[in-house]
Amino acid sequence: MRRLLYLLCLLPFFAACVDEEQFDNSPQGNFEALWKIIDEHYCFFDYKQQAYGLDWDAVKVKYAARIDDNMTSKQLFEVLTAMLSELRDGHVNITTAFDYGRYWAWYENYPANYNDSLIRRYMGTDYKIASGLDYRLLDRNIGYIRYESFQDAMGDGNLDEVMMECILCRGLIIDIRNNGGGNLTNAEKLAARFCNEKTLVGYYQHKTGPGRHDFSKMEARYIEPSSNIRWQKPVVILTNRHVYSAANEFVMYMKQMPQAIIVGDHTGGGAGMPFSSSLPNGWNVRFSAVPMYDANQQSCEFGIEPDHLVELTDEDVAKGRDTLIEYACDLLTK
Repeated sequence: MRRLLYLLCLLPFFAACVDEEQFDNSPQGNFEALWKIIDEHYCFFDYKQQAYGLDWDAVKVKYAARIDDNMTSKQLFEVLTAMLSELRDGHVNITTAFDYGRYWAWYENYPANYNDSLIRRYMGTDYKIASGLDYRLLDRNIGYIRYESFQDAMGDGNLDEVMMECILCRGLIIDIRNNGGGNLTNAEKLAARFCNEKTLVGYYQHKTGPGRHDFSKMEARYIEPSSNIRWQKPVVILTNRHVYSAANEFVMYMKQMPQAIIVGDHTGGGAGMPFSSSLPNGWNVRFSAVPMYDANQQSCEFGIEPDHLVELTDEDVAKGRDTLIEYACDLLTK
């Protein structure tokens, strides 16, 4: 991981190379600049060509026909956002003063499999909070942790307290539904509590040139066991389509831990480390630049299948029951 962190530190340096060619601050100039930035630095062209036939050259022709130098900024924004949506990537965005261009179909087009009112019922009002972790003991002597965002920091002391609170439980549930990601360091820190030996969890590559196929060889990524309290009993990870980016990576890590079981829906994906640049008009552009792979060298860009596919049912909701939590409790009490 030190090699990966070193590369991430160099990304601002590489950003200077993104805009070497000067483009006019016009609709045509901004269109050409954006297409080239993605063409030279986006990391999933091969994968998405194979997955659904993405042809980035054809995309340019398609959207170039919609560019008019008399168009307004908002009209240009709509065209550029639509062009980027062809990548089907939640890490690809345009930020302006008036809107945020995004592709969120990776979760918007699927069942939520999450109900906030039900979570409040299970948590009650006397749950405990350890930095970004909300936790309590459920019926049947099951520990439950709700982690809403990997952007929320947690220290080793926080994790020690949570583990000690649940130490006599039959098992543990970590609910990361609707967790859209955040800091990879937090994902690694949490996964290390379920790891007893150095464990291969995946691979990554980095760009070596402007060509679409210019990548380094795959380099391995490992999770080292924590030197603090580690969990030895079964643990269930609850997922849904809104699990993305660093949360998706956490699921990928936990797939390699023998006591972990993934329950819920297919995750949303987001296996590219994001990177930013800007257009001549000052709009910020974010895109996936460093591809990440699982331990079998397969891309998780479009998400990870659970070990047990479980959906929240209307019948359970009507009864005040969370189908996924109840299913996890059943697994942990067998």
